[in-house]
Amino acid sequence: MKNESYTISISKHGRRLVHIEDFRLEENGITLLFGESGIGKSLIAKALYGLLNPEELMVTINGESYELYRARPEVNELQKNSFFVFQEPSTHFNPLLTLGSQVQEVQAGNIPIEPILKRLWETDDRKVLDDILGVFPKPYRPSGGEKQRLLLAMAFLRIELYLKKSKEYGKTFFVFDEPSGSLDDHFRDVFLSFLFEKFREKKFTVLLITHDYSTISAVEKYAEDILNDIVYKELTLESSGLCCVDFVPDRYMDWLKAQRLREQSGKPIKSYRPVLRVESSLEVNGRRLEITKDKEGKKICPLEIAPYTMAYLKAASGVGKTSFAKAVMGLIPARNLHIILKNIPLTDTTLKSYKEEYIWGKHMVMTFQHADEALNQNSTVEGTLSGLPVKMSEAEIRKMMLKLFGGDLRSSFLKKKVRYLSGGQKQKLNLLRSLVLDTDVLILDEPFNGLDFKSIVSVFSILQEKQKEGKGILIISHNEEIFDAVIHPENVYYLHAILPL
Repeated sequence: MKNESYTISISKHGRRLVHIEDFRLEENGITLLFGESGIGKSLIAKALYGLLNPEELMVTINGESYELYRARPEVNELQKNSFFVFQEPSTHFNPLLTLGSQVQEVQAGNIPIEPILKRLWETDDRKVLDDILGVFPKPYRPSGGEKQRLLLAMAFLRIELYLKKSKEYGKTFFVFDEPSGSLDDHFRDVFLSFLFEKFREKKFTVLLITHDYSTISAVEKYAEDILNDIVYKELTLESSGLCCVDFVPDRYMDWLKAQRLREQSGKPIKSYRPVLRVESSLEVNGRRLEITKDKEGKKICPLEIAPYTMAYLKAASGVGKTSFAKAVMGLIPARNLHIILKNIPLTDTTLKSYKEEYIWGKHMVMTFQHADEALNQNSTVEGTLSGLPVKMSEAEIRKMMLKLFGGDLRSSFLKKKVRYLSGGQKQKLNLLRSLVLDTDVLILDEPFNGLDFKSIVSVFSILQEKQKEGKGILIISHNEEIFDAVIHPENVYYLHAILPL
């Protein structure tokens, strides 16, 4: 593979957003790029693809102005041959046009979309596909997973078109920015196996940006014969600046194996009464949410979390895991809600004032999936913790901050406003707000969201410490491989949404 190197600088209003030297991309190979959220992965990909607006951003690539770079014939060629799957699918769809008509916009060369949709949806039922293609995009439909797969289908249309061209390799650059963010592990693997299958037919350049380190296991499984064409990179922020370094897959695989062995050596704790019990069949947003211990949803049961226990709530994207968690916290309305928190009964009629005084931050706390939802963007890092009913000492808080943020706890960082933090730093601060409260129950919605591998290891280590202290922890996460490895099957629950008749 030809190894192309780039020096990329991106700034806005004199403020540097990204500067990286020697960013390497494998031509006609597959590069998996890891790294914390907001560090610059998407900006780098958009810059190389030619998508950034030179009127809004000052961009140079290899010392050349962005206008000259975008005018290069090879950049025009790669745009013609390729496709960019954006991280947030919702921004790509026009609410005034059906999904089918929007798919047709990239349907050059009369390549049929049906075989691609059948593969990504794993169905031969044309009615299911027609139902999707006939939808005008709305906030609730298509679901996040459906939007994700539709964008992937558009990319595969371009791949099919490229494969049908002459045998000579043209300039390509297919970018998949968090392509499995709204997919469960099964449909992520469907996408990856399809991508590798097409790559075997004729090589093309792929940059796959992801926070999902379990993608490594899928690559090892589905791409064993083409591993020489796949490289792993991680974007990191060092004292010298932004760097793109090799990521050794065994770092993740060995850590995961160690967690599995640790879990297998332990036993679920049954001698303690649940610190949290949530009865099944509550109603949220017009849907009945049922909890079961079986994936098929045949027998409903309460969700019970004992002290010293980590439980895992699983469901497909869009079912309502976050809504369930917010309803349990009392943050959104719910019907038929029955909870026992320690010895405290809570229902949908429990007054908000009671929860504010006795529950929130005292007995139970929730870390939100999106840090921006929880954090005041105008507050500083240290100001984010002020006013909380913190039980930990300053020394304990500083120790936890050092574990999460590393050695950079200088005054300049502590006084930095939240809006200037990277996505990964915001997520760590988001987690810190919950962890310092020392509540009986912690509900963590996508706790690894936007974190690099080093931070994932640190966060999980802190959660294990909390577990040993006797806390009950409920995990909601797409990171199935990790939490299936570390949480005993007896503490795994499934959520199902039942629409009203």
